[in-house]
Amino acid sequence: SYVRYRHHNSISADDCTLKVKDVLREFDADGRLAQHRHGECINEEGFRLFLKTYLEVEDFPKDLCQRLFRSFQKEVFLKDVSCYFSLLEDGQPRDKLEFAFKLYDRDGNGVLDSSEVDRIIAQMMHAADYLGWDVSELRPVLKDMMTAIDADSSGTVSLDEWVEGGMNNVPLLMTQKDGQHLWRMKHFNKPVYCNVCQSMLLGLRKQGLCCTCCKYTVHGRCANINPAPCTRTYVKSKKDTGVPTHDWVSGNCDSGKCDKCQKKIKSYHGLTGKHCVWCHSMRHDDCASQEPSDCNCGPLRDHILPPWAIYPVIKERSNSIKNVSSSSADDSDHNTTPDGQVLQINPVPDTHPLLVFVNPKSGGKQGERVLRKFQYLLNPRQVYNLSNGGPGPGLCFFRSLKDYRILVCGGDGTVGWILDAIDKANLQVRPPVAVLPLGTGNDLARCLRWGGGYDGTDLCRILKEIEVSTPVLMDRWNVEVILEDPHETGDPVPYEIINNYFSIGVICLCCLDNSYGHFHVEDEKHPQKFNSSGRSMEGIAVLNIPSMHGGSNLWGEAKKSECKCLMNPQEMPVVIVDPEVLKVSGQDVSDRRLEVVGLEGAMEMGQIYTGLKSAIRLAKTSQITIRTKKPLPMQIDGEPWMQPPCTIHITHKNQASMLMAPQGRSSFFSSK
Repeated sequence: SYVRYRHHNSISADDCTLKVKDVLREFDADGRLAQHRHGECINEEGFRLFLKTYLEVEDFPKDLCQRLFRSFQKEVFLKDVSCYFSLLEDGQPRDKLEFAFKLYDRDGNGVLDSSEVDRIIAQMMHAADYLGWDVSELRPVLKDMMTAIDADSSGTVSLDEWVEGGMNNVPLLMTQKDGQHLWRMKHFNKPVYCNVCQSMLLGLRKQGLCCTCCKYTVHGRCANINPAPCTRTYVKSKKDTGVPTHDWVSGNCDSGKCDKCQKKIKSYHGLTGKHCVWCHSMRHDDCASQEPSDCNCGPLRDHILPPWAIYPVIKERSNSIKNVSSSSADDSDHNTTPDGQVLQINPVPDTHPLLVFVNPKSGGKQGERVLRKFQYLLNPRQVYNLSNGGPGPGLCFFRSLKDYRILVCGGDGTVGWILDAIDKANLQVRPPVAVLPLGTGNDLARCLRWGGGYDGTDLCRILKEIEVSTPVLMDRWNVEVILEDPHETGDPVPYEIINNYFSIGVICLCCLDNSYGHFHVEDEKHPQKFNSSGRSMEGIAVLNIPSMHGGSNLWGEAKKSECKCLMNPQEMPVVIVDPEVLKVSGQDVSDRRLEVVGLEGAMEMGQIYTGLKSAIRLAKTSQITIRTKKPLPMQIDGEPWMQPPCTIHITHKNQASMLMAPQGRSSFFSSK
């Protein structure tokens, strides 16, 4: 938020004449802001005055100040704030390290003891997590690094040891600016050579830093020694668009085949060969330096948005685009140059660029790994971490394109989030959506043949399957819940839209008292009682797709002999309750109809899950009203809540464009 504020107000590091240490003096006992300091902490007003003084502005937006203030874990320590801002300033690494040392040397004795070192590690972890770094392996690495900095093994770290160690370790200065490498701590299981010093990475598990986007690899100590820049993600002007050139990165091509001479690239105990970031072809050093050839972006050409397809627009045009984006989505550093110019897409002809949304919280660590892999396989500017600003910035960046696809990496809830965002973005073209299911459940992904969960399959294979996938329309439904007693409080209804299913009773709660077992369900225009053969039911489900609770098909699959009897959706009655007609009626996610089924008891769910039986088919209808007389457990798309007596109206909303995986993928039943 702070960086965006500087961009919006054209404030650069060079514009700030005050340094952090200058502002820090204002909080000393004799400073003009001393009253806002309480021990080591500052209050919210003191934090606002810190920002106002440092940025040299007349005032600082109160709401932004509150968001920044509350982003800290508990309270704001003046030393931590000062350390963060000093890292953002321009300056020499040595000066930054000396300043940080003095901030954390609480007792001023000239050394950092174990408690002070632990405090530094905790703050580094917090900062790394906030910046979106992979912190899964960072803490032990930081501890090892801090131990190594203590050169004389005295148990304390002197200023000289701190500076000497800090100059050779990126994590002490872990800031990431546009155009710099996106470092990740990595362990290698084969010989790898440093792109800076060209010597092998040695030591326990061959530990080093690897750039997520271009695979440039270095020792930790070499990362600050003028490494080659990371690959470009856009060109400097519109005249440079459409010029497909390779972006070569040296080394680590051992045993690969040269794309030019077709001979094997052999390693001679050092950096060998070059590989292109975009087409992933490899060449000998000599072959790469010969007559240049065009980069075709390789096997993933149809999906990739190469740098020569993205350019900054002129200032007047940039302002108009900013106005559009501000009305539809938050601004994002993803979509701008370091100096604040808005980037525009000029797609490569005959391609379908892929807009990728990843929920890093889905599927444990799966989301983080998938995010990193796509940042390498595609242009990082077409891959969006949903934890950083949601889907708005990505949809805004792609909104001018006429032909593109979306890939959602996450669970059913994430897919629903993206579909809602597409509705609200008022796009001229509604792109088809594919799903890479992360975590468990994933009923929507199952019925679209993408499977019940990501099993580590090569992402290149999945991208090729997206190329040959089939667009299908999927119905979406509005749900309105009206309380019988407006003053009665209950759990909030989780969603206003149904993508998968809605259920009441035993389907939501494994065991219910039989007094909950009678439901009055009717269609508003056709209020016939749904035929349930007089049987008492403990649960009903309203289905939009043929999968529920991780692969249970409550409606049941239509037999081949039944398929001939299926009606054309245009010829189908608004409501069907005839058991004989329902018996031969299959499900279709695009027929603008809902299927209603009932369950007699909890035992049935286990039998349905294993395919031994299906639920009782009650109706097929285009809209439905449900009235309840007692508090009941309910679910929408897997999100449960307890609902007081109410009337529920379900009506058709719209149809979303989805992508059905090609035939040959396993069905959702084999993915349980």
